[in-house]
Amino acid sequence: MKKRKLGDLEVSALGMGCMNLSFGTGKPVDSNEAIRIIRTAFEEGITFFDTAEAYGPFTNEELVGKALKPIRKEVILATKFGMISETGVNSQPKHIRKVVNESLKRLQTDYIDLLYQHRVDPNVPIEDVAETVSELIKQGKVKYFGLSEANAKTIKRAHNIYPVTAVQNQYSIWTREPELEVITLCEELGIGFVPWGPLGTGFLTGKITADVTFDAETDLRATFPRFTPKAIRANMPLVDLLNNIANKKGVTTVQIALAWLLKQKPFIVPIPGMDKIEYINDNIQSVNVDLTKEDLGEIENGLSKIEIQGARLSDDLLSLSE
Repeated sequence: MKKRKLGDLEVSALGMGCMNLSFGTGKPVDSNEAIRIIRTAFEEGITFFDTAEAYGPFTNEELVGKALKPIRKEVILATKFGMISETGVNSQPKHIRKVVNESLKRLQTDYIDLLYQHRVDPNVPIEDVAETVSELIKQGKVKYFGLSEANAKTIKRAHNIYPVTAVQNQYSIWTREPELEVITLCEELGIGFVPWGPLGTGFLTGKITADVTFDAETDLRATFPRFTPKAIRANMPLVDLLNNIANKKGVTTVQIALAWLLKQKPFIVPIPGMDKIEYINDNIQSVNVDLTKEDLGEIENGLSKIEIQGARLSDDLLSLSE
């Protein structure tokens, strides 16, 4: 597996988002099978694993901790704080310290490689958050500081207090808002960028059709405007575009979607979710797909004729992106 740099942190060019093994896009995967999937990903070259206390909540950290314990020193482990508490979003310094101690126990480790603020807390200055994480870094409980779903202004303010290593925002061929300011700022400041939802929360795999149903109790997509039957039908030309390019290059639609992200900037490291063994190799092969200028031009030309329908997230979740 090729490597990339998130700031000073070296990781595999493709990471693994572990959330949907436990939560978010359907029923949880059997724990033994989930552990097998994570360890297979490692054996195939992935060394960067992403989780959060909010996934489950808590169960995904426990799963990831158990799966990675035998190989802990060989991997980069990222988790997040601040999205859930008794009062909702909470990045009070006392709460951050509490969450980190609890995450360390669930992850069965004595340090977290990359700690993200999961969502910006409008009631806590980002400077206080950065200072608190810097203290945890000095204590050896954390190695690097990251932000998730943060805007350029917030990133810059945090970086002025303590260097931000990585920003994790939603980004894919059909979710390109980070290109407006955030990715440019990351390049200027030497910050890595980690796209979550790099396969459009499943849409860019080409396996979702307009007649699909999402269980409101287990699948967050049931609340996403972009996943209504009407929006799916309207957005299907995007999948057709990627399918055509994939067929010409003899690769899969998944590989085109991920290769496109990897081609955007050398400091971009996507973290697709992989909840089945067969998805691992398909995802990993994207690292070796060479999209030419002609391929990229064809994608851009096709995209210019498609107006993506539906907001990327529910109003509740969008309100937490700052």
